[in-house]
Amino acid sequence: MKKIISASILSADLCNLEREIGRAEKAGCEYIHFDVMDGVFVNNISYGIPVLKSVSKVARAVLDVHLMIIDPIKYIKQFAESGADIITFHYEAAESCADVMDAIHSCGKKAGISVKPETPVSVLEPYLDKVDMILVMTVEPGFGGQGFIYDCLDKIKELKAMLDSRNLHTPIQVDGGINDVTAMRASDAGAEILVAGSYLFNSPDMEKSVSLLKK
Repeated sequence: MKKIISASILSADLCNLEREIGRAEKAGCEYIHFDVMDGVFVNNISYGIPVLKSVSKVARAVLDVHLMIIDPIKYIKQFAESGADIITFHYEAAESCADVMDAIHSCGKKAGISVKPETPVSVLEPYLDKVDMILVMTVEPGFGGQGFIYDCLDKIKELKAMLDSRNLHTPIQVDGGINDVTAMRASDAGAEILVAGSYLFNSPDMEKSVSLLKK
């Protein structure tokens, strides 16, 4: 199974964001992970639409936008028009997951759905054939640099079994505490897209770190 690396710019040097994105792309990251936090759904505030517009002008990689915000349907069109290629929202934040997916697809973008560590993946069963990607959080969403929650490996395995039983090939993404060790564990459990932030941007040799994630 081919692994895709999504570089989380939450851990990048935001004063030099164009340079950091170029560094990640040169190192072999296929996606740029763009975390949007509203200070309500999670206890942190990051960046939003104006920054995404700027990023979209310089990024060549897929823009992987992760909405950690309440009532995400209100902002889908704006994020789509600002350059997002994939828009992932949280199951826990949407009144109607189906409506949010429809809104994303109507903008011509790929729809992802995410669950927090404490949310069982069984809640996603009604949406498995409607989404383009599923994100399993392996830390509590809101802050970078947290340690990987190993109990989430069982959730990834369960989700992969659910998809396989339906002959679905929807990629599973993992986000939180990803490094060369946890990447291997997550991949063995069934994850295909690995989000890494501090492990990559704090690395003295990002290209080598990306290659270790893909092993």
